Amino acid sequence: MSSLQDVNPTVRSIRATTSLQGLAACVTEEIARGAKKPFQQVIDVSSGDPHRAGMAPMSFVRQVLAACIYPELLKDKSLPLDAIQRAQTLLGACSGGSVGSYSVTPPGIPYILKSVAEFIMRRDGGVNSNPEDIIFSSGSQKALSLVLHLMASGQGETRTGVLTPMPCPHTLPTLLDMSGVTLVPYQLTEERGWAVDLDELHRALKTAQGRCSPRAIYISNPGNPTGHVQDRKSIETVISFAATEGLVLLTEEVYQDSVYGKGRDFISYKRVLSEMGKDYSETVELVSLHSISSACMGECGLRGAYIEVINMEPAVMKYLREMHASSSPPVLSQLALEVMVNPPTPGDPSYKTYSQEILHSLTTLSHNAQRACEFLNVLPGMNCQPAMGGVFLYPRLHLPPQMVEEAQMLGVEADVLYCQRLLEEEGVCLGAGCENGQESPNYHIRLCVLAPPDTLEEMLARLSSFHLRLLDRFP
Repeated sequence: MSSLQDVNPTVRSIRATTSLQGLAACVTEEIARGAKKPFQQVIDVSSGDPHRAGMAPMSFVRQVLAACIYPELLKDKSLPLDAIQRAQTLLGACSGGSVGSYSVTPPGIPYILKSVAEFIMRRDGGVNSNPEDIIFSSGSQKALSLVLHLMASGQGETRTGVLTPMPCPHTLPTLLDMSGVTLVPYQLTEERGWAVDLDELHRALKTAQGRCSPRAIYISNPGNPTGHVQDRKSIETVISFAATEGLVLLTEEVYQDSVYGKGRDFISYKRVLSEMGKDYSETVELVSLHSISSACMGECGLRGAYIEVINMEPAVMKYLREMHASSSPPVLSQLALEVMVNPPTPGDPSYKTYSQEILHSLTTLSHNAQRACEFLNVLPGMNCQPAMGGVFLYPRLHLPPQMVEEAQMLGVEADVLYCQRLLEEEGVCLGAGCENGQESPNYHIRLCVLAPPDTLEEMLARLSSFHLRLLDRFP
């Protein structure tokens, strides 16, 4: 192509990224080359990647995957017997007994599809789950993009719209752009811990009139990046709204294993839907997403996820499967998914170690979330809603007017400038709230709190030092 005008208009309209993680990588390279900095390493807690933040992977997962990748380890008596047996079973489910073969079928390896369906049934108290309704993918965003591409149609006021929470997962706005659908924002209520408000859903739907044709509503539960966990009544309200307005429910439930708020438990949208009577359970279209990037597994780099599709017209489901068939899901991530949904149980050789590691991860997450929230709420010019689940905190910044003006002159959002300066001066990489769809003057920052406690304390100390200097600089 000879010029920018030759580029696909949909691609040209994709919103620009803040490049904060790229800047963090550059700073890390500078340190490696011997550059003098007031810090020895960058602490990157901008994404929900616990391994990047320093958390250790689950031993059983890595033992099973290692033996699957290198079957000679099946003879290694240092590995627990159940890890060896699991690896043998999973290799037996692979084509040619090898992780190097393509997936047996495009939706996924049948044995693992069945394991996921059984997990969903256990999670939801016996509500039926059909392996044929499940599709594996290389990450939850890839899975979601399949559904969005299936729904995308029209131009102008007939263009497909998706009601999207503000704030939303930081990768979602770009994904909607790439899929050619219109983002229809609905504001979560910050002063109520980022709760979903029915009146706000109706307001958002009304604003879409004449601009696009809303066909779906996206929900993140536990909230990403808000940490809000919906109760049953809230979920029922959203389902009723979707049913009345004829919207498909797109539910991201990636952090379902990390609910720690007092008096809150994770309840899946599918379970609530199944218990609302046939007028809802047999008609409302639901697409739920889960991933091995979940808090306890944290295997973000393996890129593995599944979607379960409920009440979709069979002919439409056929198209979804055919779209997916062009690229079979990675085998290694499917194996990790199977371990996630089918972990060691009491009596298994690996159970004690596995349960201790899970408990350590959840205890660290709960403690860090409370500690960081209390710390941030003491800082002047900052306030933070407590999280009930997930791995993020999403505090609000009350920035000096002079910094906002400086950001405007530089052509960047003020929260981006804040994060850039923090990275340059203290070596801490946070996410800017504008990545999550927040607009000025509603400034926020995003930080992952699933990190070793020492790392969290170091990050908070650096953040505090920078923040107080900033306020002194702009009195």
